[in-house]
Amino acid sequence: MLKVERDQVMNLDNAIRGARNPMNSWAKSDSYYDTDGHFVLGAADLDFGHRLAVAGSDHRKFLRQVFVSVDITAPLYWWKEFDTYKVGTVANSTSTMHKIHAKAFERDDFSHDRLDEGGLAALDALVSYLECERQKFVAHKEDRQSWHNMIQLLPSSYNQMRTVTMNYENLINIYYARRTHKLAEWHTLCDWILTLPYAKEWICIKDEQ
Repeated sequence: MLKVERDQVMNLDNAIRGARNPMNSWAKSDSYYDTDGHFVLGAADLDFGHRLAVAGSDHRKFLRQVFVSVDITAPLYWWKEFDTYKVGTVANSTSTMHKIHAKAFERDDFSHDRLDEGGLAALDALVSYLECERQKFVAHKEDRQSWHNMIQLLPSSYNQMRTVTMNYENLINIYYARRTHKLAEWHTLCDWILTLPYAKEWICIKDEQ
């Protein structure tokens, strides 16, 4: 299971302006701000950015200045793979250390969409045990044994939400490295990448190179 929420793309205006700096070609820009102050990317700038993107990483540096902020909820086993992408990404997560006891454990706190009946039964048994230990810790916080039991038995299917900041160059790398991955969570993320502004022209470009 993977859920994407509250995504926002930022700094398009500055990024495309900076892309024209090397050739002093600002006069060719056709982007503008509408009456509400929103940035509108022009067709010439879109095509210009596309040509730079296809030309390779040395030429598409402006994509490192197109920022994306998004809340992603995913299991810990997926976050371990996402942590491969350390350069140019920042993530702030909810805390298992400080807040694992703050709410009751439920089945839906864990990714279980591909478990069979036996797997669900094992998960339910573990959830029941974790909830018992949580209640013990809430009642007697001076006794840390129940807290250690929760932390050390928490399965990697536990869902964690992180607020992630990336850029379009990161997304190019993620999309082409993970779009055929056996984990379904990566397919969900890659499908989301395709919905971002100008993804077709600026992200899904390696097949043209």
